[in-house]
This record gives sequence, C-alpha cells and structure tokens, in this order.
Amino acid sequence: MLIGKKSDIASSEITPKSLWLDRRRFMTGAAAVGLGIAFPHDKANATALKFVESPLSTKGEVLTPLKDVTGYNNFYEFGTDKSDPAAYAGAMKTRPWTVEISGEVAKPMTLGIEDILKLAPVEERIYRHRCVEAWSMVVPWNGFSLSALINRVEPTSKAKFVEFTSLADSRTMPGLLFPYVDWPYREGLRMDEAMHPLTTLAVGLYGETLENQNGAPLRLVVPWKYGFKGAKSIVRIRFLERQPATAWNTANPSEFGFYSNVNPEVDHPRWSQAKERRIGDFFRRPTLMFNGYGDQVASLYRGMDFRTFF
Repeated sequence: MLIGKKSDIASSEITPKSLWLDRRRFMTGAAAVGLGIAFPHDKANATALKFVESPLSTKGEVLTPLKDVTGYNNFYEFGTDKSDPAAYAGAMKTRPWTVEISGEVAKPMTLGIEDILKLAPVEERIYRHRCVEAWSMVVPWNGFSLSALINRVEPTSKAKFVEFTSLADSRTMPGLLFPYVDWPYREGLRMDEAMHPLTTLAVGLYGETLENQNGAPLRLVVPWKYGFKGAKSIVRIRFLERQPATAWNTANPSEFGFYSNVNPEVDHPRWSQAKERRIGDFFRRPTLMFNGYGDQVASLYRGMDFRTFF
C-alpha cells in the first residue's frame, strides 16, 4: 500500500519500516558480537593520497564535514542505522583486494587495487551527493573517471550495460543475515552513463583512502543519480548485453527505478522528492534536476519519459 506524501519524513518512515525496528537493530548487533566483529571503527588504515584538482568539481558549495561524511552512511551490509557502518565496518579487510572484470570485453582481467590506482591520475572531485531518502551532502571524493578502466578492458559492440557487484562477506558483515535485498548488492549503468566523464571510481575522500563505511577500497560515484546507485566495496564488474537486475530495483521496483536520476518532479511513492535536507542545515532546500548536473548529462536521456524510466 502506498503512503501519501509528507514534506518532512522521519528516517523510520523513509526506509521500509521493518528495517528500522529496534529488534532488528539489536539482532544485528548481537550477530556482530557472535561473529567476533569489533565495533569501534579503526581509521589507522587510512592513508594520504596524492591527487590533483579536477575541472569537473562542483563550484560554490560548502563541503560537508568529514565527521558527517564518514559517520552518516547507508551500507546495509553492516546494518540499517546510519551509524552502523562506522560502528561495524572496521572488521572488513580491504587489503589484499581484487576486482574481477568480465563479460562482453576483449580483455577480461582481474586487477588488484594497486593496479587500479595506476589507471589514471587521482583527482579531487567535489560532487553533490543526493540520497533517495531526501537528504544530501557535498563530498570531496578522490578518484578518476570510470572510463579509464573501461577503455583498458576494451568492451565489445555487445556491451550495452555495466554491472557492479559489492563484497558480501558474512564473516564481517552482520547485515547479510537479513534479506533487505538479494545479496550480494548489485548496481548497474547503461554504457553511455558509465563512460560519462562525471562517473567516477572513487578510491578516497578528503584526501585520504576511503574509510570502510564509505565503500573502501573502491566505490562508484554517479553524482546526478541517487546515492544507492553508487556500489560500494566493488569486487566484480561485468559488461552485459542486457540490463542487469540491480539490488533495490529487484527488491522493490515500484519505488527504486533502474535509472534513479535525481528528479524533483517524480516523487517516491511514499514521500516528495521536491526538497532535500542538506546534512548540517536546519531548513530544506529545493532539489535540483539531475542533482544540478543537467547541463552535462541531460542529453543522455533525450526523448525518455522520466515517469516510465525513473
């Protein structure tokens, strides 16, 4: 049953209600104890990155403080509360780390994170980050265009989509005990979206390697789409002829479309998308079409009906 719009939505109403029950939170924490997961997040593994400033960075925005970027996260593999990823993700091991690249490519390969870091110069890319839950941030990501990796593996003419799969390690991820989605987490882009210069493979933020709760050591950032399109802790990339089945679109297709472009004119079935709450601000602000990146990306969707392809 669909719930009517509200201009101010509590977090417990934004995420499906069952995911926010105290019992589930308690059970997730208890499961973490049973798995031997250390709760405090250890930042000792974060290292400084060498980077250059990107001409693609968003200008004129106030950066969201690091403590909020690293402390207010959705990463359901570690739990559904915004503080769960920072609390539980420290147990995830990010070295060694490899990414398998396969499918419709001339050069399938498996790359270590050290190899990926050599694909292109690391840049600082300041992007707006908009969550489907109607909150937002401004994050100084460190990374480079996904196209650098795509060009390395040489997609064939059959490659129309790219699928990204996240780590699913039951030893360190207590959220996997609960079927919020069909694990492992999967996301996807059309090939032209993946090749767009704004689409970023992020390896860090605020000048340091990614913290675990932000998707270490490698995540996707697509600034004109809702944040759940940004697969975290990527372990596999596949090039496909057909549109992949993605995690939230499969779990609830009426609420989470495959395209997931930020659009204030298309509401979520249970709340308005016309405004958003910037973390740290008291008042809501108008949501920008394509999250403010329309001049760069609107041409990708010329002629598409956004109420059908939402």
